[in-house]
Amino acid sequence: MAQLPIDINENISAALTQYSGLVRRICFIYLHNSADVDDVFQEVFLKLLQNNSRFESAEHEKAWLIRVTINKCKDILKSFWRKKMVSIEGIEMPFEDQAENELLQVVLSLPDKYKDVIYLFYYEEYTVPEMAQLLNKKVNTIYSHLHRARELLKQKLGGKEHDYTL
Repeated sequence: MAQLPIDINENISAALTQYSGLVRRICFIYLHNSADVDDVFQEVFLKLLQNNSRFESAEHEKAWLIRVTINKCKDILKSFWRKKMVSIEGIEMPFEDQAENELLQVVLSLPDKYKDVIYLFYYEEYTVPEMAQLLNKKVNTIYSHLHRARELLKQKLGGKEHDYTL
């Protein structure tokens, strides 16, 4: 087996350390299945290993990983075999706190366009302009999706104030 140059090993190792949680959380939000999450996780970091271009910054690398992860998840969701699968009962959640798990369940029930903006805004702390660039949408579209997603969440949560927030 050929050895990779040390700097490539260090770059991949650093990316795994820094972004593995991010990639797994995005996968869980889309796929709800640990086997599929593991598959996409491996594919994303393999694609990073095969990527010959240099990233301008850590933010550029993070944005690239988010975009690749979302695209890989959507590819799995579009597959014939995935469409034939049924239940998400007994879903494994990436949070230990029960309140966070309940909130994540509600977020997971949102349509993808709303789920994406809620996740990126509240969990990854992206700004609206950054999300627009990352998702290839107009800034006003992202603002609209974020507003509608918040309204949907408020409805689904009963319109009450909760002891936890996004």
